[in-house]
Amino acid sequence: MLDELYHSLSPIAFSIGPFDVRWYGLGYSVGFVLASILLVRICKRWKITFAFESLLTFLIACMIGTILGARLGFVIFYGSGYYFQNPLEIFAFNQGGMSFHGGLAGFAAGAFIASKMTRMPFGTLADLCGICAPIGLGLVRFANFINGELWGAVTTMPWGVVFDNAGPLPRHPTQIYEAILEGLVLLVVLYILSRRKPPLPRGSYIGLFMLGYAVFRIAVEFIREPDAQLGYLMGTGWVTMGMLLCLPMVFVGIALLYYARRFRLPQAGQEVYGAEPATSKPTPRKAKSRPGAARPAPEKEETVPRTDRPASRKSDTPTARKQTATRKPDSASKNKEPQ
Repeated sequence: MLDELYHSLSPIAFSIGPFDVRWYGLGYSVGFVLASILLVRICKRWKITFAFESLLTFLIACMIGTILGARLGFVIFYGSGYYFQNPLEIFAFNQGGMSFHGGLAGFAAGAFIASKMTRMPFGTLADLCGICAPIGLGLVRFANFINGELWGAVTTMPWGVVFDNAGPLPRHPTQIYEAILEGLVLLVVLYILSRRKPPLPRGSYIGLFMLGYAVFRIAVEFIREPDAQLGYLMGTGWVTMGMLLCLPMVFVGIALLYYARRFRLPQAGQEVYGAEPATSKPTPRKAKSRPGAARPAPEKEETVPRTDRPASRKSDTPTARKQTATRKPDSASKNKEPQ
């Protein structure tokens, strides 16, 4: 079925006059639009402020950062020195060649700049991006499948695909595997977690995204053919450049999750001059009582004396006045000298 689907699709989605619109470019553009819609909905659910003008600023900065970063990442990590000998080819975007890890770095740089320009907390903005990013990832991976690139090893499975430039044998459609794992699965998990009330602390969602992507990508790399210009690295028959670039993501993802759990900063909205940013406070953790531990004694309430009337003296009581009236002075005892 996948083989028939592959051969029925063209890398060119449609043409407008002399211009060809490719599925790969549509994957990026449609991914950004759908991610923006989801981002706005999450902001409303979290009850945080993110103005429409600021959203446009964020989108422009992140699109530029993603495209430049993805291209430069491919040139540096996968170019194998070719682009340093032919520097003008770096700008040949129409020839393909984009790297996810470079795009992630460029996206992070663009998001950081946008957070400073829009006064949006970078931690919350990164979490929103982590929830929405799988949409674009899934679409771009499907575009890789249509382009017939980044295929897997030879397989006898019924869903194997004979790609045009990969020989006559069917191969694993690893693009579809990554579209499902890095796109659909991550999106569903992160979206369900985003519906918590209150949301998870700052750093949780982007940490889960980076850790989940790295684990899924490394798993697929075991059956994905390495890039022809690089092959397997470190003298092995299984280590690829994708694996090495994903290892730092594992540690960064774990560190972000620890940071979120340690500091528990609430998600915050855009800062407005003269007003404090709206926050969604996470539920504080309750201390668990250990079995056999003594319960703390209840605090005693302090009583404050009333000040609306003077304090009564002992001599003012009726009993004290009666005793004073019936008591007679002992004059003999006063004049009697001690013997």
